[in-house]
Amino acid sequence: MSEKEKPMCPLIGANGNIFNILGIASRTLKENGMAEEAAEMYNRVTSSGSYDEALCIITDYITPCSQEELDEDSLSQQY
Repeated sequence: MSEKEKPMCPLIGANGNIFNILGIASRTLKENGMAEEAAEMYNRVTSSGSYDEALCIITDYITPCSQEELDEDSLSQQY
């Protein structure tokens, strides 16, 4: 994992299907210029042994938050 700061990702309240969560996390990484990390995360998750392990791997790359927290963070960075 890169030493870049983990981006906030709106996973709280999202559909809990692991492929949905993986897609949201992957998109967040790519939008933050972290495409290599997205590919690495995908490979690690798809070879993991359980749902819980997959979630732990995903949170190695992103900081889970709600959409509301993400919106508030975006607003605070504008001012």
